[in-house]
Amino acid sequence: MDARLPEVSFPARLAEPGEGIGMDELALAARNHGMPLEALRYDVTPVGLHYLLTHYDIPVVDPDQWRLAVGGRVGRPLELDLAGLRSRPARTVRVTMECAGNGRARLLPRPVSQPWLVGAVGTAEWTGVPLREVLTEAGVDPAAVEVVFTGADHGVERGVEQDYQRSLPLADAFGADVLLAYAMNGAPLPPQHGSPVRLVVPGWYGMAHVKWLREITVADRPFTGFQNAVAYRLLREPGEPGEPVTRIEPRALLVPPGFPDFMSRTRVVRPGAVSLTGRAWSGHAPVERVEVSTDDGHTWTDADLGPHPHPWAWRPWTATWRATPGRHVLVARATDAAGRTQPADQTWNAGGFANNAVQRVPVLCDG
Repeated sequence: MDARLPEVSFPARLAEPGEGIGMDELALAARNHGMPLEALRYDVTPVGLHYLLTHYDIPVVDPDQWRLAVGGRVGRPLELDLAGLRSRPARTVRVTMECAGNGRARLLPRPVSQPWLVGAVGTAEWTGVPLREVLTEAGVDPAAVEVVFTGADHGVERGVEQDYQRSLPLADAFGADVLLAYAMNGAPLPPQHGSPVRLVVPGWYGMAHVKWLREITVADRPFTGFQNAVAYRLLREPGEPGEPVTRIEPRALLVPPGFPDFMSRTRVVRPGAVSLTGRAWSGHAPVERVEVSTDDGHTWTDADLGPHPHPWAWRPWTATWRATPGRHVLVARATDAAGRTQPADQTWNAGGFANNAVQRVPVLCDG
């Protein structure tokens, strides 16, 4: 049977006006999952509730046979096994990780892909070896500009057969908290989260955190692989190169109060004082303000911010609302120390990336 990849792997497209979620998107949504918003109550997200996105298949990697090759523009190429990696000084970093496509399904027109709402996020404690220690041992060539990371997951996307690969600029790769992580929340990585070793890049969207890591290549020129040069670009007009997706834009999420209707997910609360809680984060700078609205953004009140001992993790916030009978829309927005504030509406792009428009939570006060 004569078949070509373009016959089974199609170009990116936008949904037609009025087009609902298709079977292809439903299949993606069944494989991947967001974090239930009630899990915002946890400082550290339990592993099974942390969001998950797998581009291709979850590869089977035997930890005893796993090897990590470190090469390219280095003076001393390395090959590391898991025991050797674990024998090195370890670091644990609490990191809020968010998918770059979080919020995609809320865009109009909707990019046809994994149909995330707002739950593609989670916070975990990652343990591993700082990447810069391994790069220093390998001896990075002065001409190097980027570091390329290759995972064991293999597939085809828009007609391009590939291993999943992403790169980081050299300066970012040498960040103190960038890890070759082998543990999540104190336990070995589960298969779906990149066992036995994955990359963790605090502050960057999830596409940078390459799972099932098998190769690190130091390069003297910018990486032009699919996931850097074609995917994960902010494209607003056909034919433009677009800006790369990198760091997480500020976002605040609200734990939906009260209890939900099964189908509509509309929340029901009783009249009187209602405690509102949530989390806020940004990959650019610490969150320094969260505002809450109970009238769909017409008026705003400052929330109380909790402590922020972990610079790469979300920050808790609280507010009190005196609910009155009727229908309401609750909204929260975050501002970080770099002056970035969540927009009220979408910032559209063809891939549906970095959409940090404010969350709106419909609430019925029954009483």
